[in-house]
Amino acid sequence: MAVPAVHMPAGGGALSDGEVVRRVLEGDRALFERLMRRYDQRVYRAARSILRDEAEVEDVMQESWMQAWRRLRQLEEGQSFAGWLVRITLNEALARVRRRRPLRASPGDEEPDEVAGGEDPEADAAARELARALEVAVDALPSPQRTAFVLREVDGLSTDETAAALGITAGAVKLRLHRARKAIRNALGEGADAAPLAFRFEAPRCNRMVAAVLARIAAEP
Repeated sequence: MAVPAVHMPAGGGALSDGEVVRRVLEGDRALFERLMRRYDQRVYRAARSILRDEAEVEDVMQESWMQAWRRLRQLEEGQSFAGWLVRITLNEALARVRRRRPLRASPGDEEPDEVAGGEDPEADAAARELARALEVAVDALPSPQRTAFVLREVDGLSTDETAAALGITAGAVKLRLHRARKAIRNALGEGADAAPLAFRFEAPRCNRMVAAVLARIAAEP
C-alpha cells in the first residue's frame, strides 16, 4: 500500500491552536496536519519520557494522535490543546507500561534520522554526541524524575504546565526536577545545559508519522 503524500495545509502559518481546532471541527480535516507538525516532537518527548523502546514510542504517538482526533470535540473552549495532548500521550504511554508486551525491536535498531548539515560539521557532531550522552543520563533517572525533567527542561513546559500534565502539584514538580538536575549534573557537569538538544524527533520520522496518522484518519467515517 502506497504511503500518502504529505503536504502542508494551505493558508497562513500564524493560526492559533484554537482556530485550527475550530476549523478542523467545521470540516477542514487537512488542517489537523498542522497540529501534528506543530506538536509531533512534544508528543514524542512525552512518550519517550516513559517508554525507552522506540518502536513502542512510535506506536504510542500514533495512538495518541488518533485519540486526539476522535476526542477533539471534548476539548473545552479556552483549554490548552498542547497540554490536553500531552496528557493523552502520557496516559497512553502509562497504559502501555501496564499491559507491557514483548519488545518488537531493540533500542538503536530504528532507521537513523537525517541530520541537517550545518556550516560546522565538527560542531554538529559534538552537539549530537552531547545530546546522546544527555539522553543516556536522562534514561537512567527514576521514571517520575525522568518524565518531569523531559517535560520541563527538554521540551520547555512551564512548571505549572508540567504539573497539570502529570496531575501533581507544582511543588512536587520542583522536587522531582531538583533531584533530576542533581543526578544529571553529577553525570555530565555543564552538559546538563544541553537539555533542549535531547530526544529530537527529526523530519524523516515526523513525515512518516504524519502520513500514517492521516491515512488512518482518511479511512474513518
